[in-house]
Amino acid sequence: MDTLGLRLPTQDLLTMSTLVTVLVPSLTLAVLLSIDTLKTCLVIDAMTNTHHNSNRELVGQGASNMLSSLVGGIPGAGTMGASLINISSGGNTKLSGFVSGVAALLALWLLAPLIAWVPLAALAGILMVTGMRMIDRRSLSFFFTPATRLDFVVILSVILVALFGNLIAASGVGVALAILLYIREQTRVSVVRNRIDGQTLFAHRPGANTVAADSPDTRGHDAVVFELQGSLFFGTASQLQSALEPETGSRKYVILSMRRVQSLDVTATHVLEQIKDRLEEHDAYLVFCDIPKDLPSGLKMKRFLKDTGVVRPTNKAFAFKQLEDALEWVEARELTHVPSEVITTESLDLSAMPALAGCSAQDLAALEGMVHLQTIAAGKKLFKHDKEDDSLYFVRSGLVKLSVSMQKKETLQLMAAAPGDLLCTHGFLQSPAAPLDALALLDAEVYALTRGEFDLLVMSHPAIANAIHAALVRSQSAQLQKLITELRDVKR
Repeated sequence: MDTLGLRLPTQDLLTMSTLVTVLVPSLTLAVLLSIDTLKTCLVIDAMTNTHHNSNRELVGQGASNMLSSLVGGIPGAGTMGASLINISSGGNTKLSGFVSGVAALLALWLLAPLIAWVPLAALAGILMVTGMRMIDRRSLSFFFTPATRLDFVVILSVILVALFGNLIAASGVGVALAILLYIREQTRVSVVRNRIDGQTLFAHRPGANTVAADSPDTRGHDAVVFELQGSLFFGTASQLQSALEPETGSRKYVILSMRRVQSLDVTATHVLEQIKDRLEEHDAYLVFCDIPKDLPSGLKMKRFLKDTGVVRPTNKAFAFKQLEDALEWVEARELTHVPSEVITTESLDLSAMPALAGCSAQDLAALEGMVHLQTIAAGKKLFKHDKEDDSLYFVRSGLVKLSVSMQKKETLQLMAAAPGDLLCTHGFLQSPAAPLDALALLDAEVYALTRGEFDLLVMSHPAIANAIHAALVRSQSAQLQKLITELRDVKR
């Protein structure tokens, strides 16, 4: 059928065999031309110190090739030879590429009869010179350096396949070998950035004085923290298993900090599930923390761990927002299971508190007449950052966590206040509201002193007021130092 001079395909031609015959070479040609264009763009970017837009290049090339086919044209792409000649001749802008294309079109249109008389030997000589210019001589030096010798093998393999095969196969070989080199490099990088023994970690945490002086501090004895990094995939799964498996028989809490993990696949999660099962056999726990919300690949790691069955509410694997939360959970569990003779269970009266040492009996009696004893159950908050409170608290018994609220509902522990420690609200300091919360980790008792009562104490008993003020300065300084240290660790 002819319509407007165009011969349309009949129904007999639109068969599956015809479509396969057309699609296979067309897709092959599309892939080849796309690779050729992107490769040329990369080389041109390096030579002209520019940056191309890959999507725009490919969309423009595809649109022009489709329009060209409608008038019987031949599909084309960005070619290395013509581009390098253009640059070597001084053309470094987009205009030079346009002028070169127009000149080639005019030469084909007006000078085709004359060009036909050009000897093939001359054209071969031009192609040889162009080919010599295209050789990146710096890549030849890769062979003489052991660290880059495998990269030279990749280049050589691509060249040989291109010469004795075809460009599509050469591109496939190059991509495959590059993937193997990437996997090789990833497997050489340790997935364990740091391993911290639990006792070492808990020894530097506040609240060490909750343990009796004549008893060893066993907090964190059954815990170990691994800071993981890089890609957790099939290439590093065995390395991950070798690092974690020795801990399954001797530790009750294996904590994995995932902050620096960049990718995670099913093979790695299978290893983690095996570790979790081994720990469960010994009534131990696998604890995740610092889980990134979105990986560069777009994977949501926490959801992935749940979907693959590693983290579920009913088993021995748990996930916390940050390491501090995981350590608090471990500490609270250990404190509730430690024998009573190890924990300092006696209550400290005001007269026995280190902050008030050296104060006279008269001053202590005046303070005792002003404070109010409060009891806080474990898991309840003594004060919140969004509630008005102008009190100073002396911890009499128990353990109270003081933390500061960070962005995205994260918290940072400043101290674990034990008997004898002081906790101060922003209302007592008469300073702008600070995001501070105090949570009782164990059942606790505190002496509360309001700001008004403290002002009266300053007037009538300045000595004990000065002692309280000095203790507050030391406490605030320690909290500030703790905050600075933690913020530095976050930025690493």
